[in-house]
Amino acid sequence: MDTATAFALLHCFLLAYLVQSAPVSLPSNPSPAFSEAAERAKTLVDKILKEIPTVHSATISTEGLTLDPTSQNANLQMMVISLGIPAAPVLKPLSERFTLDMCVSRMSAGSQLYHGLLGVLSEKQSGLKDLQADLRDLQTTINKMKEVAQLSDSSADQAHVPYLSRPLDGSYEVQVAVHVTLTQMRSFCHDLMRSLRVVAPSRPRSAGAQ
Repeated sequence: MDTATAFALLHCFLLAYLVQSAPVSLPSNPSPAFSEAAERAKTLVDKILKEIPTVHSATISTEGLTLDPTSQNANLQMMVISLGIPAAPVLKPLSERFTLDMCVSRMSAGSQLYHGLLGVLSEKQSGLKDLQADLRDLQTTINKMKEVAQLSDSSADQAHVPYLSRPLDGSYEVQVAVHVTLTQMRSFCHDLMRSLRVVAPSRPRSAGAQ
């Protein structure tokens, strides 16, 4: 094999490696309808994040149940396991193994989960209906993103799970369930906002825009 042939083969191997190892990129120009729906979703997530501390203060009276993560203890974690409160789907950075389809499907599944949880809890605790309505609007908006982008559903991510493994017994269990739901929802919404900023970054307004 002469030097020129060896160099050409080496070049091809390097090019193939670089192509395979390149990160997955997002569509550079998402449709206006997708961007509009994503902006609406961001607005709703921001509203929910601002509402959660207010709703928590109005509904939780049990001492020690605060939104401060350092206040959590082993007994509370045992209660969470006992009640079977499900965790939200995990949102990850986009890649070949975590596609835009999967990302938006998990956004939808998470909003559906917390809408359902608040529906169950609102039968035992007042003050949750407005937050539940915002989650319903969020789920509708995320599904609109999926529709306009013609994304497929990920049935594995949206597999049905019971909202609670057993009925709530007593006011303390209700308080714990509401507290954990609001705490986990806040964490999910932070992840959701980060993902929305990636899949549909806000574009700076032009200097002449009003």
